[in-house]
Amino acid sequence: MRFEFIAKHRGIWPVSWICEALGVSRSGFHAWLVRAPSARARSDEEFGAKVRASFISSYRTYGARRVWHDLLAEGLSCGLHRVERLMRLHGLKARPRRRGLPKDNGLRSVIADNILDRQFTAEAPTSGGSPTSPISGPRKGGCTSPWSSTCSRAGSSVGR
Repeated sequence: MRFEFIAKHRGIWPVSWICEALGVSRSGFHAWLVRAPSARARSDEEFGAKVRASFISSYRTYGARRVWHDLLAEGLSCGLHRVERLMRLHGLKARPRRRGLPKDNGLRSVIADNILDRQFTAEAPTSGGSPTSPISGPRKGGCTSPWSSTCSRAGSSVGR
């Protein structure tokens, strides 16, 4: 990880400064540059290509578990955690499942049918109402509700 950082930033700062700041030797960094990749790194490249191919063939919908099952079906031997790590390394993330409300095909009406054949139209708006109704019109003193605490009716102890 340190050597990768040094290789990435050696065009900005001198290698000797970065090596000194990170506490590594310059000779160790230069030996790392010419060293061949390890067997695991080569194996990861091979499996990474197969993981990517399985992921893309699924139209980017498979997660690590399904990709792993695809690799097992091909006869390759690897673990689930390795597939997860390789998918993270290559930035492969499955598309989330589409979830939402069911499509409205227009067959059902929002308003229920009037089975009883009743008339639900008001001929005129109602005025007043019962004195205890919370929906009644204005009362004495401009109060609309008998339970209002801002009511200024004289002689009433309701809401005080």
